[in-house]
Amino acid sequence: MTKLRPAANRRVSFDRRTFLATGAASVAGAHVFGSAGHAQARAAEPEQIVVPPAGKRILLSCKLTMIEPQSDDEPLAARLRRAAEAGFDGVDLDEAGKFTPEQARAAVQESGVFVHNAINHEHWSKTLTNADAAVRAAGRANIEHCMRVSHAAGGSGVLIVVGHANDGPADAIAERCREEIQQLLPLAASLGQMILIENVWNHMFYDHDAGPEQDADQFIAFIDSINSPWVGMYYDIGNHWKYGQPAEWIRQFGRRCVKLDVKGFSRSENKWTEITEGDLPWDQVRAALDEIGFAGWATAEVGGGDVQRLTTVRQQMQQAFGL
Repeated sequence: MTKLRPAANRRVSFDRRTFLATGAASVAGAHVFGSAGHAQARAAEPEQIVVPPAGKRILLSCKLTMIEPQSDDEPLAARLRRAAEAGFDGVDLDEAGKFTPEQARAAVQESGVFVHNAINHEHWSKTLTNADAAVRAAGRANIEHCMRVSHAAGGSGVLIVVGHANDGPADAIAERCREEIQQLLPLAASLGQMILIENVWNHMFYDHDAGPEQDADQFIAFIDSINSPWVGMYYDIGNHWKYGQPAEWIRQFGRRCVKLDVKGFSRSENKWTEITEGDLPWDQVRAALDEIGFAGWATAEVGGGDVQRLTTVRQQMQQAFGL
């Protein structure tokens, strides 16, 4: 269970990595909802600040969608608590579109469970690469909402899928996406939220039909072209094991590798697996993470279920990362 600390009478010192691990809540406290929210917060009892466990270089989380609801109207706080029961350090709120910032913050306060990130899967349908400016604007609004939810909950970033190669020629879609992300940067900076690009099978920044020894050069070139400290990678270790060596990609990404998604994959059988099954070279991944000094969140993205299933996933993650 993450710790609940009084907002008053506590000093916080942090660097960039600490901020990305502990999130906006450790710095911003209650100040997230505008003037009305500020007045209410001041009038109420001092808020509690939820922080993840201290002293861990790699913090383990699961996606909210992995936590099986016990009823159609089960409160968000109850689902968060089950992640903690399973031994996770926090949760990635990948149903952010269903919640307001106020609801997300209230659930964190009630449960005492840290939320480090937000996602809304509408990024697959409202792409930043779409030729229709109205669709891109809707996609941008989706990400803005996720940033506000993450910030309110105390998180430090949002995961995005940049788009799909079906939206047009490679140069054109990259430029559209770059322009949309650049429009998001002022809000990202003001809320302290990283915009984190996930490597997915969207035929962008890699060759979907080529062999398994590709590098991360195209991802790096795109991230660096935005030239912002608020843009990085939410590197999915399993997604591109089919296309490249994950340890080498981690070394290439270096400081750009901010958070990790975790799943298993078998190259030999060309299928998804449990995290510690398949043939993904976890020993090499661990060595590469050590070399770049990675410190932050690793989030499971596999089939979920009840507390027993979530506990099994957490144990697999500990085995994979040697924790």
